[in-house]
Amino acid sequence: MFTAGTSAFPECFRFMREPVPWLIENSVQIAWDYLERSGEIVDAAEASRFLLKAVDKMVLQGEYRKLMLANRAIDAYRHRTLRVAC
Repeated sequence: MFTAGTSAFPECFRFMREPVPWLIENSVQIAWDYLERSGEIVDAAEASRFLLKAVDKMVLQGEYRKLMLANRAIDAYRHRTLRVAC
């Protein structure tokens, strides 16, 4: 049953969330695809561990937006890469 009004708003979107493992997997995959296409991945094993750890940490902190997770993981990877290079 659908009820109008702001109290029904969260109920409408409760089915839009992916299970957490899928959310993490999809976010890491988006970040990986972008970094791979841009040629920024040097060590594949290290990059995959870093991205998974970064996304997992953000999910534990309460972030559940897939593109936000991917974009922040990309930024963290780039920032870490610049620190190592200097």
